[in-house]
Amino acid sequence: MDLYEIGEAVAVALNLAYVVLAIFQSVLCWVAGLFGAALTLVVFLHARLYGATALQVVYLGLMVYGWYEWKHGGEKGGELAVARAPARWRAGLGVAGVLFAGGLGLFLDRATDAALPYWDAGTTSFSLVAQFMTTRKWLESWLVWIVVDVVYTGMLVSQGLSVMAGLYVAYLVLAVAGFAKWRRSMNAAPAGEGV
Repeated sequence: MDLYEIGEAVAVALNLAYVVLAIFQSVLCWVAGLFGAALTLVVFLHARLYGATALQVVYLGLMVYGWYEWKHGGEKGGELAVARAPARWRAGLGVAGVLFAGGLGLFLDRATDAALPYWDAGTTSFSLVAQFMTTRKWLESWLVWIVVDVVYTGMLVSQGLSVMAGLYVAYLVLAVAGFAKWRRSMNAAPAGEGV
């Protein structure tokens, strides 16, 4: 096993820990996510998936932001509760995701030796959308993750990254579980909480 394979395996473990902890709304998910993003960055850079590499850089910042929001972004500076994403945010994030994916795909196609420029750009863009939604504890974040995980799995298989592809299959299963658990949490909250 070479250094990249070891890094890939550790990144997989940390990233799975992040998702499991997020499902249970543990603030520790952000610590696991921070270290997982750092290692995943190295793995994707080695595989020439530049959009996915850049995504990990942004994730590092989003992990810090998410930790803060989950601890202090709720009512009166308290813990954030699960809520539905406001309609204007859903529409805006969807448009931003498409525009960013198109621009990034064009750049990756023309300026780099990216293996899958447009697929890479699309998953990068909508991963950012989903991750931002997760930092706000918006229920619909899990639905975006489900779509992203399906596409990422195919991309990674095509690049011979079988361990990382396995991670995204696990992410898919966990995203379905996360959606169900967060929906139950939101439905159990007293009226007005988390809005």
